[in-house]
Amino acid sequence: MITNKVKKIAKEAVLRSGKMLLKEFECFDRNTVKLKSHHEILTACDLKSEKIIISAIKKNFSDHQILSEEAGEYKTESDYLWIIDPIDGTTNFSMHNPLFSISLGLAYKGKIIFGIIYAPYMNEMFIAEKGKGAKLNNKKMKVSNIKSGKVLNAFCHGTSKKDIKQALEYFKKQKLEGFDCRQMGSAAIELAYVACGRIESIAIPGAHSWDVAAGILLVREAGGKVTDFIGEKWTLKNKDMLATNGKVHEKIIDVFKRI
Repeated sequence: MITNKVKKIAKEAVLRSGKMLLKEFECFDRNTVKLKSHHEILTACDLKSEKIIISAIKKNFSDHQILSEEAGEYKTESDYLWIIDPIDGTTNFSMHNPLFSISLGLAYKGKIIFGIIYAPYMNEMFIAEKGKGAKLNNKKMKVSNIKSGKVLNAFCHGTSKKDIKQALEYFKKQKLEGFDCRQMGSAAIELAYVACGRIESIAIPGAHSWDVAAGILLVREAGGKVTDFIGEKWTLKNKDMLATNGKVHEKIIDVFKRI
């Protein structure tokens, strides 16, 4: 289902976007940001990045559907759906924190089959193809083997008060009862870090598909596990998302049961 053309165009698009973002990052002025909501900001760079990626997809795969964080939906009759977050970690980007990324996933009949997460500042490209594993800069990667003691957890959340409250309760329990829990500000990077074994988990109440589509495939193809908070398999229709190395999964589900 994944052709060499799909992979080539996707890589080229995120690399072009990343090059533009790095240039803008060096001189970005946070006074120029706009508020999308009480908890979300939008920059001109989000729109520039989105335009680069969407233009490449429409030029080469004009019949494919597109779902992007800023532009919304472009619907056709195709079974293929591109899912785009042009800057995941916009707030980080705006304050010159290098933990931002571009996330690009491709689903076929509702199942994610290809994904790229590119962190331009670190020059790290994470790629996964369904059934063929996951790689970081062309080297095969896998989740960690840590199951107790030194477990590093991350969290993120949606914009609703319910999502935020649940995330804060989760953070509180993990900080008091676990080794550590961090919010890095980019769900895509946090998922990529689970996939390559840098951390053991990422939990997101109220996840948006554009934030996590590519990363979920990365984790699965690297040998990890992705479900909702009660242990059911995660799909594009789900909101709550838990991705782990598999070895800490049940322990974290138990934490959510106690929240």
